[in-house]
Amino acid sequence: MNFQVTLTSLPGPLKRALLAFILLQVSGVLFGLTTLFLETDLSMSGTVTHYRGDPPPVNELEIQENFEKPLSQLLLTTHNHLLGFSFIFILLMPLFYLSNTVMGTLKNILLIEPFISVLITFLSIWGLRFISPHFVYLSMFFGLLTYISYFLIVGIISYELAFKKSDSVPLVTPASNP
Repeated sequence: MNFQVTLTSLPGPLKRALLAFILLQVSGVLFGLTTLFLETDLSMSGTVTHYRGDPPPVNELEIQENFEKPLSQLLLTTHNHLLGFSFIFILLMPLFYLSNTVMGTLKNILLIEPFISVLITFLSIWGLRFISPHFVYLSMFFGLLTYISYFLIVGIISYELAFKKSDSVPLVTPASNP
């Protein structure tokens, strides 16, 4: 018997547990996006200011509000985000692999793209901080690509777990009573 495991073929309790996991993870990501909004206004100028600080005041009576992000804080932020996003995506990818809403080239791209986008996002933040404010374009583009990929992947997984009907033989068949 040729049998392929898919999200829709999983038993109901496992599908519900995985859906609960996805919803909890999405909540955590949304809290992170809220923090990012509060720190940068999700704007290019806000992102540049967050990492490079305000220009030094011209008048010595002025007080500088935003300072450049210190190396230690940038190291900690990068460390936490690279590890956090790698775990987020490595937990999602087996589930996404078992989905069958998206197939072929797009699926293969989505299986690897988030890892690349996260890395480029955080490397560009280092470029933004230490080389040029123009690295904000890379940071914003690849950060946006990371979140588009993330929400597309969790949307597909959630749809299949919650709404899509099984298209294969059940993973577990009930035992017959004698």
